[in-house]
Amino acid sequence: QVLLVESGGGLAQAGGSLRLSCAASGRTASTYAAGWFRQAPGKEREFVAAISWSGGSTNYADSVKGRFTISRDNAKNTVYLQMNSLKPEDTAVYYCAADPTYPWATMTRISDYTYWGQGTQVTVSS
Repeated sequence: QVLLVESGGGLAQAGGSLRLSCAASGRTASTYAAGWFRQAPGKEREFVAAISWSGGSTNYADSVKGRFTISRDNAKNTVYLQMNSLKPEDTAVYYCAADPTYPWATMTRISDYTYWGQGTQVTVSS
């Protein structure tokens, strides 16, 4: 079992930045692939970014490429999402996800992930 707890959400102005953190605890906390997803009101949850357990491979949704950066510190069992040049359409609840099955992979589907955090709200004002 892996417990994920997100933090760092809040209110930002368009063009601003926020950094989300996802702290993991439990079994094999360092040998898992991780990802960030988001869900805006009335919309389906969508992929944002993914990272392999080594951090050597990353993947991004086209909508955030060049603005968001996913990273991890396995010594701290934490995955980060640095969000720059925020836009109002980035407003959503952001979820961290993890899965130990393919730690070398960067996975983009909701069904690829076993463990999920509770989510953190990000609101971007225009």
